[in-house]
Amino acid sequence: MDKSINHALRQELTVSAGIRAVAAHSPSKHAITVGERTLTYHELVERMRRVTGGAITELASTHGVRAMVFAPNCLEYPEIVCGLADAGMIVATANPRLTPVELENIAADCKPQLIFVHPDLEPVQAAASLPSVRRVIVIGSEYEAWLQSNEPAGQLSALQETDPFALVYTSGTTGQPKGVLLSHRSRVLSFLGMAMEFGCFGPDDRHLSVAPMAHGAGFVFTVAPLFFGGYVEVHEKFDPERVLHRLGKGDHTGTFMVPTHYQAIFDLEKTVLERFRQTTPLLRSIISNASALPQVLKEKIVDYWGAGLLHETYGSTEAGFVTNLRPADQLRIQQSVGRPFTCTNIRLLGEDGQQVLDGEVGELYSSSPCLFNGYFDHPDETEACMRDGYVSVGDLARQDDEGNYYIVDRKTDMVISGGLNIFPREIEDVLHRHAAIREAAVVGVPDERWGERLQAFIVLQPGASLSEDLIEQHCRNSLAGYKVPRSVHFIDSLPRNTGGKVMKKILRND
Repeated sequence: MDKSINHALRQELTVSAGIRAVAAHSPSKHAITVGERTLTYHELVERMRRVTGGAITELASTHGVRAMVFAPNCLEYPEIVCGLADAGMIVATANPRLTPVELENIAADCKPQLIFVHPDLEPVQAAASLPSVRRVIVIGSEYEAWLQSNEPAGQLSALQETDPFALVYTSGTTGQPKGVLLSHRSRVLSFLGMAMEFGCFGPDDRHLSVAPMAHGAGFVFTVAPLFFGGYVEVHEKFDPERVLHRLGKGDHTGTFMVPTHYQAIFDLEKTVLERFRQTTPLLRSIISNASALPQVLKEKIVDYWGAGLLHETYGSTEAGFVTNLRPADQLRIQQSVGRPFTCTNIRLLGEDGQQVLDGEVGELYSSSPCLFNGYFDHPDETEACMRDGYVSVGDLARQDDEGNYYIVDRKTDMVISGGLNIFPREIEDVLHRHAAIREAAVVGVPDERWGERLQAFIVLQPGASLSEDLIEQHCRNSLAGYKVPRSVHFIDSLPRNTGGKVMKKILRND
C-alpha cells in the first residue's frame, strides 16, 4: 500500500474526536453538569460546532490564530476550548485569578484576537490593555446570542493532530509564566494513558471535577470523561463539604484533587467528616497531582475512603504525566511518586549531562508522546529545558532498586549551606509529621557565614500551639544538625498558586 493511501486512511487524533463519536451513537446521554445546567452529548457537540463556525465567521483565517478563555469553571468552558481548537485556533486558558496587569502580560505574549470572558471577570478584562483583541464575548446572554447566530461548522480539514490545541501558562513559581503549547495528540494520548492507569474513565464512569479548568490538569481531568463517553459533574469552585457530600452519595467512580483540596477536607470538623463517611461502592479512583502529597495526608485519605483507591501522580504541563504511585504502594512505599507512566522514559542526569549512579540524585528528564510542542514564541527557553528529546522542569529525583522514583526537590529550591547540599522537601516531610503542624515550607535565605541558612514557615493546626524549641527538637529526632532550620516563622497560610504549589519566591522575599 503506498503512502498516499496510508495517509488517506489515517484519522487525526483530536480532542473533539471522542466527544463527536459519543454524540453520534449516544446523542441523548448526559455529558456534563455544572450547577443546575446539564448538556447531552448532542447538545455539547452542537454548541462546539457553533463555536467553530463563529470563530471562522469572526476571523476568516483561523489556523494558528490565538484566542483566550478568561473564566472560572463553567458549563461553557469545554465547548469554547474544543470549538475554537476545531477551527485550528490555539486557545490560551487564562487563570481566573489574574490581575489586569498579569492579564496584559499574557496577552502581550500570545496576542489573542478573540477573548471569551466570564461576567464576574469582565471588570478585570476591561481594566487591561489588550490591543490584539478584535472581539470580546461575555459568557452569558451575549455568548448565547453569538452562539445561536452562528452556523454550525465541523473541524478544519487541514487540522492535524500535532497542531497546538491549547496554550497553558505555567504557574510561575520561580519567574514569569511561560506559554506551554500542547498538541491535540499529546492531550489524547494523555487521556488514553489515564484510562489505563486510573481505571475510571470509561463510558460508564461518573467523574467529579473540582480543579480549575484554566490549569492544565484541571482541564484534562474534566475533558477525559467526555472523550470516552462518560459523565462529568463540574463544581464552579471548591467547597470541601460539598465535595464530601457528593462523594458520600456513592454515585461517582473517580475524582481528582490537589493536596490543598484534601487538606481543606480534613480540616473540617470531625462531625462533618463522620456525617459523610458513607460507603461509596462505585468509587474506584482518587487521584492527586500538582504538588507533593504529604505522607500523613495520604494516610488520612486511605483511612477515610478506604485502601485501593488513591493514586499520586507526578508530572508537569510540559511533560504531561511522568510517574504514578498506585494504590497498593501508597502506604508501603513512603514519599515516592511511583514508576513511569505509560509510554514514558526517564533519565536522571548530573550537571555533566551523564546518567547518575543508582541511588544518586539527578535532574529528572522524561520523554513520551505527551510532551509539549515547546514554549510559545520562546525557542531558546524550549531548547534550554531539552536534552536529546527529553524535557526537564528542574526537579531533582532519585530511583530505588524497585524502579520507584522520589522527587527530592526542585533544583531552584535546593539550599547550599556551608558547602552542603540540602533539600528542603526532606525537612518539610519531617515537619508534616508533627501533629500540631498543618503545613510547612522551608527555604534558604542569605547568611554571611554559611552562604545560606534554613528558614521554616509553619502553619499550625487550628487551636494548636508550638514553640521554636519544640520544632527544633522534633527535627533533630530525624535529621542531621545541618538540616535543622535556624529560624521559624509562624504564619496563617502558605502562599500558593492555583495549582496548589507553594510560592517559595514570596517566602524568600518575606
